[in-house]
Amino acid sequence: MGSIAKGRGQFRRIAAADERTSVAFEVDGQPMTALTGDTVLTAILLQQRHIRRFEFADELRSGFCLMGACQDCWVRLADGRSVRACTTAVENGMKVETRSEHDVPR
Repeated sequence: MGSIAKGRGQFRRIAAADERTSVAFEVDGQPMTALTGDTVLTAILLQQRHIRRFEFADELRSGFCLMGACQDCWVRLADGRSVRACTTAVENGMKVETRSEHDVPR
């Protein structure tokens, strides 16, 4: 399984964010920043084009419904919990793992 390409993000911020504070977090060991109130999915896709690879094929995934219904954006947190990136607020110091083959809860 190859790495997910970093660089130009899938999302773009269209509103001024002057009033919001910065949040530091990690994705697969790489430091990232977000703004308070961002979801994990938004924070990741502002900085790269995909969030993870599909469990059953070598396909890149970016989320689908963006509202917690489709199961496409599961990620694992450092504490072992699997969460939907589209409905989970990013927190300062959060560690997100996207490479696990066990991200989808059973």
